[in-house]
Amino acid sequence: MILWIVQNKAIRSLYLSLKNEGMQMAVRSNSLRPVQKKKSARKKKKGLFVSRSSTMERDYFDYNLLAVVILLTCFGLVMLYSSSAYEAIVENNDDMVYFRKQAIISAAALVFALVESQIDYHWLAEFSFPIYGISTILLIITKYVGREVNGAKRWLGTNSFSFQPAELAKIAVILLLPTLIVKMGYKMKGLKPVLIVGFFGFVSAFCTYYFTDNLSTAIIILGITVVLLFIAHPKTAPFLVIGGLGILVVTIIVAWIITSDVSGGFRIARIQVWLHPEDYSSSGGYQILQALYAIGNGGFFGKGLGNSTQKLGSLPEAQNDMIFSIICEELGIFGAMLVMLLFVFLLYRLFFIAQNAPDLLGSLIVAGIFVHIALQVVLNIAVVTNLIPTTGITLPFISYGGTSILFLMAEIGLALGVSRQIRIK
Repeated sequence: MILWIVQNKAIRSLYLSLKNEGMQMAVRSNSLRPVQKKKSARKKKKGLFVSRSSTMERDYFDYNLLAVVILLTCFGLVMLYSSSAYEAIVENNDDMVYFRKQAIISAAALVFALVESQIDYHWLAEFSFPIYGISTILLIITKYVGREVNGAKRWLGTNSFSFQPAELAKIAVILLLPTLIVKMGYKMKGLKPVLIVGFFGFVSAFCTYYFTDNLSTAIIILGITVVLLFIAHPKTAPFLVIGGLGILVVTIIVAWIITSDVSGGFRIARIQVWLHPEDYSSSGGYQILQALYAIGNGGFFGKGLGNSTQKLGSLPEAQNDMIFSIICEELGIFGAMLVMLLFVFLLYRLFFIAQNAPDLLGSLIVAGIFVHIALQVVLNIAVVTNLIPTTGITLPFISYGGTSILFLMAEIGLALGVSRQIRIK
């Protein structure tokens, strides 16, 4: 609930800020570069007594964002080892298997993010179309040559090296849509540009869902698309109407499933499990019930780091989608709240960068990163606490997954690159 409130308030505040100031910047031309400010006709007085602080600007780099990302990643490694050591010993006779792999990828990804932060994001935006095209092609071929894991074809590669194209699709949309919005400029007031930008986001979401059967990532891509359009478009009413209609449709579908004896369909079964997990305790509801048991066992202060019992074979995917329940069991509600506060601070730093970016392109890119991380955190915690039906979505920087941490760090590198171009007088 805290994350949901912060996310909505931050998006609204960012929307108003960009409406009042951002549209006066890069949208005046088709260039991705920020519009240069006009020089004042009044000449500055030269002399020995002119204050240097009033005439000089210094570069900015958001070390706070970097620090909270490192803190979350290190905490994630600790919790990953705690939640995966037992399974690693049983399956591989080595309790460090999951931890070692994640630690190496995390360290390499962090170095990559720092290097990326030194690259001009305007230059990276020039490659947004090729990146989008490559991500779409990879999504399509995944259906036919992808590697199946846990009953779903979402991976490309071999057993030793593989990745999820859906993760690349997220960053492709985050780069492409702001580029299109900036190039269209004031034309975004019309319906056609909105449909064009929305089309690219919808195509990526559709390919993610249809070719990789990944509904949760498709929802995130659609969320990024809608929020970026909401920020860039001068009118608010159409989005409120569409959002209201969407909520109404979802409510009607859920009410229909509750009041009727519906069976069949993978998605329908998940909704039924969500509504009555105890009735499916031996099948689809087993995982979520074990997660809820873990949360209940932890109490307020938890059982202590490493003392979880649900991770000892009872809770499937304890180191992946359900790692938040292990956090609750070992560190309690108090520890879980501290983790959520770290995510709130991370989102606040992204919000700060988006508000103070030198141009609209930078603001929209960081806004897209903000929406992605916020949605992923909210959806993961909502799944673990059974507020929404189960979806295969990880907790950013904490859950096990090399592809996830790699592309998350790539997004952080983009945000740091935008922050590097902020000028402080």
